[in-house]
Amino acid sequence: MLNGILDLSGWGVLAAVLLMTHITIVSVTVYLHRHQAHRALDLHPALAHFFRLWLWLTTGMVTKEWTAIHRKHHARCETVDDPHSPQILGIRKVLWQGAELYRKESFNQETLDKYGHGTPNDWLERKIYSRYSGLGVALMLVFDLMLFGVIGISVWAIQMIWIPFFAAGVINGLGHFRGYRNFETTDAATNISPWGILIGGEELHNNHHAFPSSARLSSKPWEFDIGWMYIRLFEKLRLAKVKKIAILPVIVADKQAVDIETLKAIITHRFHVLASYCREVIAPVLKDELKMADSVRRPFLKRAQRLLVREQILLDEVAQNRLNALLQRSHALQTVYRHKMELQQLWRRSAQSQEALVQALQEWCQQAEATGIRALQEFSRNLKGYSLATA
Repeated sequence: MLNGILDLSGWGVLAAVLLMTHITIVSVTVYLHRHQAHRALDLHPALAHFFRLWLWLTTGMVTKEWTAIHRKHHARCETVDDPHSPQILGIRKVLWQGAELYRKESFNQETLDKYGHGTPNDWLERKIYSRYSGLGVALMLVFDLMLFGVIGISVWAIQMIWIPFFAAGVINGLGHFRGYRNFETTDAATNISPWGILIGGEELHNNHHAFPSSARLSSKPWEFDIGWMYIRLFEKLRLAKVKKIAILPVIVADKQAVDIETLKAIITHRFHVLASYCREVIAPVLKDELKMADSVRRPFLKRAQRLLVREQILLDEVAQNRLNALLQRSHALQTVYRHKMELQQLWRRSAQSQEALVQALQEWCQQAEATGIRALQEFSRNLKGYSLATA
């Protein structure tokens, strides 16, 4: 039959394509990414195998290869060893040649051995899925021709480019190049969109790099992660069990003593702490500076917030020079920026004892409250209330 077994209209074929590519996206984000690469949840063996089979048919990707490459990306992010960093390789190359970069890294046996542990190694994986990765996509072409007729060739072609472009290109490319950031991670990861629908929630890439082992990628109330919605559905059907999720910090209002629990809570929630500092200290101090600035300084200050909150390692020479010039002109901004850097050092001093870090935190709070900057004083008092207690 010219129109295949299903004999669908044009709109029907379009709906079928969208459904099948969406299933592929869900397979990548739930099975490959959150389940296999980061162990954020467990999946029922039947559901896990369905995803594995579907990906074999629609992408030809091998679980061990994808998992290893992604883990290496996190371990070596934004360095020359990162398999697909647009900061190193350029946005054009990663956006349009993401699949080629993935394929190249898949031949690196050292990557597979070091980062591919814990992935499926059963008879099907060894004898079929890994050994004949091209067979699946060939079978998919046959199925598409049978189901849709001649137009099945176009359906198959869309399926074949969907993941290479959106996952390998858009997420790995734009997700480290353009977008907004909730958390100042040491890499350039961004949230492409607050509504993670088209790519299964992977659009919330900055959130993921801040909390890579979390099964939920959304962080703010207005963000939507459709992958998390499916995970919750699978939980209700007893097909999944969430192991890890990023939690919000607990602040005890009447807690005013800095102790080991305070230290542990701040280290655990360091990205939230830093985000709060930028929002509650740097932003209002910068706003006060703008009110007092003359017409010459005001345009410069309006562009300053990104420099003040950005991770220093991500600033190029030009940006660093602009930041230095800004700080030299404002004692208040210099003070809050210095305190931000000193606060970050608290969770980077891994070699020091807990007692030494608690003392350093106590001294930080004392110095912050002695500055006379109200926003910094209030932040210091709130910081003492951080707790590991459950909400």
